[in-house]
Amino acid sequence: MILGGMIALGVDPEVLKRELSKLDIPKFDLNVSKVDRSGIGAIHVETVYPKENEHRHLSDIRKLIEGSDLDDSVKSRSLSVFSRLAKAEAKVHGTDVESVHFHEVGAMDAIIDVVGACIGLDLLGIERCVAHGINVGSGSVEIDHGTYPVPPPAVAELLNGVPFSNGNMEGELLTPTGAAILVEFCESFESPDSFIADGIGYGAGTREYDRYPNVLRMTVGQIKDSAALEQETLIMLETNIDDCTGELLGHVMTEAISRGALDCWYTPIQMKKGRPATLVSILCKPSEKEILVELIYTETPAIGIRTQNVVRECLKRDLEVVTTSFGEIDVKVARFRGRVVNVKPEFDQVKSGAKNQGIEVKRALAEVNARCAEKYEGASVVGKTATG
Repeated sequence: MILGGMIALGVDPEVLKRELSKLDIPKFDLNVSKVDRSGIGAIHVETVYPKENEHRHLSDIRKLIEGSDLDDSVKSRSLSVFSRLAKAEAKVHGTDVESVHFHEVGAMDAIIDVVGACIGLDLLGIERCVAHGINVGSGSVEIDHGTYPVPPPAVAELLNGVPFSNGNMEGELLTPTGAAILVEFCESFESPDSFIADGIGYGAGTREYDRYPNVLRMTVGQIKDSAALEQETLIMLETNIDDCTGELLGHVMTEAISRGALDCWYTPIQMKKGRPATLVSILCKPSEKEILVELIYTETPAIGIRTQNVVRECLKRDLEVVTTSFGEIDVKVARFRGRVVNVKPEFDQVKSGAKNQGIEVKRALAEVNARCAEKYEGASVVGKTATG
């Protein structure tokens, strides 16, 4: 359905097949047709490939994708989708990621679906994805392990934290593969503000229902005046101190952060009569004000505090994942007007991964920064190492 929607939006099926042929899949094809689903014209894509009875592990899929000539961005995003699937399956079955046997999602059509969706995203030039109104269906479904309620365990795990509904249709409307693609692609699950559509396409499912169009609607367009900035009113606490040791000031900063301060910093200043001093600044939410005022009065020589309301404006940040040779690393991704502008890897994870692999931290950091630069083209990678 995702491939059908992308073709309806303008992806050339021949270009898609040419890119997919970079995978080592013999004699595969995509049968693309226009169909009617309850009065809606849509594109249906059927994957054709040699029959197989193979159940793959994540390592098998990784080998297939990494050994191809696909663009690095497509490889990275495809592997991220399958990593999500593996983590969900591992959690459901109480095993580790590498031991997971992919059944339906390890079949060749699922591999083509995932990789094809990643290729289509690049071909359409999409910078940002959102999804809303996710209907997973209701009732029960038969899978390899037996009869399970909808959504089945893997889908429920993948949608943890994502809003969805069961609707009034009986049956499985969202598969694990589809759920993993949605969660990997989409940064938000709410309707964007001021969205101007440039094109609408429908991808058709195989099943047909009475008076229910089994289609996925995909819309491409521009976000005008995107609400990329978050604003909140905070409290700034400040005091000048000229008779406090460095050790005590270090303790106060540690305590301030542990008690809920959003930030704490010290500025060298000069007070009256030429005395060197320190300006203590603590930024906090109104709810944390009193506990931090108490900290200043009880742990420093301060006898007065200046308090003011400040408005903080900041970019929305999302925690996403990049795949490296030493594991998956969380990265903070900041967007402005729908475009990724800053990417910051979690340094502690990089350091831990480097230690586990026995390599230098700067080498590990260089690799994760390179992965970030590939995945978020044009963004500034915070902490990028320099050579000279």
